[in-house]
Parts: sequence; C-alpha cells; structure tokens
Amino acid sequence: MSSATKREESPAQGSVRIGVVGVGIMGFNHARVLSELSNVELVGVADPDRSQAMRVGKALSCDAVADHKNLIDLGLDALVIAAPTHLHHQIALDCIAAGIHVLVEKPIAPSVEEGRQIVAAARTKGVKLMVGHVERFNPAVQTIKQALKGENILSIGITRVGPFPPRMSNVGVVIDLAVHDIDLICWFTESNIVEVQPQLTSVRAKREDIALLQFRTESGVLAHINTNWLTPFKARTVHVATRDKYVIGDLITRQVTECFGFQPDGSYSMRHLSVGHAEPLRAELVSFVDSVRSNSEPSVTGEEGVASLEIAIRCLNGTGEAAPKAARLVG
Repeated sequence: MSSATKREESPAQGSVRIGVVGVGIMGFNHARVLSELSNVELVGVADPDRSQAMRVGKALSCDAVADHKNLIDLGLDALVIAAPTHLHHQIALDCIAAGIHVLVEKPIAPSVEEGRQIVAAARTKGVKLMVGHVERFNPAVQTIKQALKGENILSIGITRVGPFPPRMSNVGVVIDLAVHDIDLICWFTESNIVEVQPQLTSVRAKREDIALLQFRTESGVLAHINTNWLTPFKARTVHVATRDKYVIGDLITRQVTECFGFQPDGSYSMRHLSVGHAEPLRAELVSFVDSVRSNSEPSVTGEEGVASLEIAIRCLNGTGEAAPKAARLVG
C-alpha cells in the first residue's frame, strides 16, 4: 500500500499503523514495545543492515525493509526514528511531507538549524512531532516532578556518570548524557536556561568525557550537571532544593526521598515517596500514540527538543572546541 493510497480510517478510529527506522539496540526496543501495545499495529522496521532488519522483522512478525521510504510506502500513520542522528533531518522531513506523525530519538538533529527545520515542517503539515527524551518518563522523575508542584525551586543538582560506552565514538558526554538533564532542568522549573557556564575536558575519549555544567534559568534557579565516562559504575541522581523541602531522587533504584518541616534547631522530617514501576520507554510510546490518536500536543515537543540541543551546543561552544554552525556536531 502506498502513502497515496493509505487507508482512510483515522488513527482515532482504528489501530495506529506505525514503523521504526533504525533497529539497533534502541530501535529494537522501540519496535518490541510497539508490538506489545494495544491499538497499535507495528507495520514494519527499516535498517540498511538488511540481516538485522530481517531478524527483527521475523522476531516481531512485521515487514522488514531497507529504508524509511519503503516504510512510507507501506502506509503508516506514525514513525519512530531511531537511526543515527545525522540521518534524522532527512528522514523526518520525508515522513512529515507524507503526512506521517514522527517520534524522533534525542537529539532531534545534528544542528539547531536542522532541528528548527523539522519543527517548522511538522507545524506546516499539521503532524505530531515528539522528541524521545525518555528520562521524563522514568517513574522516579515523574515522582520528583509531582513533588515539586507549586514549590519555589532554588537549585537543582544532577549527577549522571558511568563507564565509557564502547558504542560511542562520534559524540561526547554533553550530547550523549547531559542533554537528558538539560531537558529535565527546563521541565522541572518550567523555565528556559539563559546562562551557561561549562567546564569540559577529554581524558580517555576523542571528545569530552568529563563535563561540569552550571546554569541559571530565566526564573532564577541555579542548576548544575556533573557527568562523565570515567566512573566505573552508573549513577543517576537528582537533588532539588526549594523554599520548603529538599527532594532526592535515584533514577536507577527509583527511590525518591523528601525532606521537609525544617526547624530552627536543624531538625527536619523525611519520607519516602511512592514511585511507580512503569517501563519508561513503554510510557513514552504510549504517550506518543495517545497524542496521535487524540490529536493532542506531544509530551515532549519538537520545540523543547531543539531548546535542549541548543543549550548542549552552547556548552560545547563555550570550550572553543565545537565545530562551526554549519558543521554537524554529532554523527
């Protein structure tokens, strides 16, 4: 079935027909979860590695094709782009032009300009564009967000460290790791970052493998991110200070603790907050499908994805090591 002869039934009436481009580790997980969702039909997967595409297609009982254009020809309502970042721009534009809703993995594009072009195209065509900042769907992050509701946030400290990932060669810790937390800072504070003070260095990797990043948001919140590929174990923690409470979250163990009731003598109360058990990727994909079916704004908009990328690139520019604007910063 070609895109021109796509069935007339709307996603709101029947199953959302969806495909996945790029079925490496992350793309396979997208496809796996989509194949398990109700009211979703995983139509097919695409990957230039034909044998990998065939393995995934066979495992999940869907079509396996060579590229996104072949997927478009199968007649899709939506598409997940989990291909390498330097391919996001063209794939997204082709799908948007065909009237297909898009979820694109972070970062949205190799450059801010290309990200903005994707956003503009989706707005013009009237299709949904969501960016895969999956950490927002971590149950611990959701609990932290709820605990901060109505609070006057003063500062945020986030640590995201671990060993060097062998798969990584074309980006450093800012694009690979810190961009998650840049997004969380803006989401927690509901404010844009206006000041950036980065300290980066490279010890073992080709690109920066240590980053100490300081920020100030438009609302006056001070924030910092500590990230590296030198720690022999993974750690993901969030500390948030407000006028009336202090919230501590471990994003790996999914434990969130709230300190409150501060007294002049230094005493205070503590309690562990209830945290759900949902798989973040599943929650993200359910949210995307719901957006398509209900014609509502995605949980993570294209504009938010571009804003996080722009701050990450400002961090890189602050060291004098980033490429010119026209160059691709990630591969």
